[in-house]
Amino acid sequence: MFRSFFPEPKLFFSSAVLLMLAATLLFFVAGQPIRSVLSVDRFLAPAICAPAAAAPTGDQPTTETPGATPATPGQPAAGAPDTNPNAPSTTESAPPAAAATGNCVAEDTSFLNGEKIWEYQYILMIAVVFCVFWYFYKRNEWYRWSVVGSTAILLAIYFNVQVDAWVNAWQGTFFDLLQQALSQPGSVDPVTFYGQVFVIFAVLLPNILALVILAFFTSHYVFRWRKAMNSYYMAYWPAIRTTEGAAQRVQEDTMRFASIVEDLGTSFFSSLITLVVFLPILWELSQHITELPILGQVPGSLVWVALISAAFGTVLLAFVGIKLPGLNFQNQRVEAALRKELVYGEDSADRAEPLTSKQLFANVQLNYYRLYFHYTYFNLARYAYLQGAAYIPLLAMSPSILAGTLTLGFYQQISNAFGQVSGSFQFFARAWTTIVELLSVYQRLRLFESFIPQEQEPIKESVSSIATST
Repeated sequence: MFRSFFPEPKLFFSSAVLLMLAATLLFFVAGQPIRSVLSVDRFLAPAICAPAAAAPTGDQPTTETPGATPATPGQPAAGAPDTNPNAPSTTESAPPAAAATGNCVAEDTSFLNGEKIWEYQYILMIAVVFCVFWYFYKRNEWYRWSVVGSTAILLAIYFNVQVDAWVNAWQGTFFDLLQQALSQPGSVDPVTFYGQVFVIFAVLLPNILALVILAFFTSHYVFRWRKAMNSYYMAYWPAIRTTEGAAQRVQEDTMRFASIVEDLGTSFFSSLITLVVFLPILWELSQHITELPILGQVPGSLVWVALISAAFGTVLLAFVGIKLPGLNFQNQRVEAALRKELVYGEDSADRAEPLTSKQLFANVQLNYYRLYFHYTYFNLARYAYLQGAAYIPLLAMSPSILAGTLTLGFYQQISNAFGQVSGSFQFFARAWTTIVELLSVYQRLRLFESFIPQEQEPIKESVSSIATST
């Protein structure tokens, strides 16, 4: 399933995880020194001004007399001795503050500010290092899709999460502006209001195009993985063709496995990135929550609420749905037995007789009825949990709402950030039905692969033929 597509799967995935952890640690420990040498943001984004500080005159430190009038440009401060501005200075003076502010800004609030440009550049450099390593070490015929393609998909997911984080910050500003416009008619300039709307469209429209391209690329990625598995299994076909449901394993299960793993894998990685990005945001926003119901004031309160509610849901659904993977696996076996008999009946008149077919279909019916029963109480628990979890942030914020300490902008920011963090924590709870399906497909393919002779190497296509076919 994996070695047909990825080079040295265990080493490949473990190296990817270790590289991400090491790169994250390096970014926070030595990111700024590296940035000063390698980053291109100094050519693309304005510099951030240093905090203004009064420059001393000569060798004497300056002191400010309480109540004195601040000095204006070209004039001495009140109480200071008169000096000739044209007289030569006795010491080497620093560059004037006014000149520095001409080439810098107090705060860069644009979507691609200097910090983000450096962050994206750093991640791209790490991705290139990873791809180059696997190009020279254990490169296989599917390198362009398994290594470069996987890296490209993860980079696109990371960029999309960054857009979500920016939108969350934008919502705080916009909904505060909306609250002001509704509570104080005429207080918001139309240029300011429509300017905020234009900014969100300027960010979201390119992101929509990026998501469409990602979906197109992912479809090809899944098919290439399926093709790799198909080629791998067909190399052993003489030895495994008599296995029960061999045709279905190669034709259908390879497609389902590649599609489900890609979908779950990208969703899981998106959840991890979302947690990395939104956890600090939610922790900071939790400072605006005065207290939690019953518990009172808790540092980082909403983070703990999201974590506990998600953990409860995950454990609940895992316990309730513990029988589902085995039932789905059994369902495919009885379906395969019926289908196989019907296929034989197409070529032979003495196969697929009414009594035999009736018994085989009775097995299918029995297993489906068992599935329906177990899915009934599973869905009851799943829908009850998901519906109840949707109102948890509102209940957690209720003391602050009633106390009037939240603005509409903060409420939107907190709700969105809580939804992102909670949804990431709830990954296993929300995806449990898909995980059940994946487990059943995985069990069937593992059983199928157990019939492959371990001492026999598969017949591999040449790199040139793969490149031509892909």
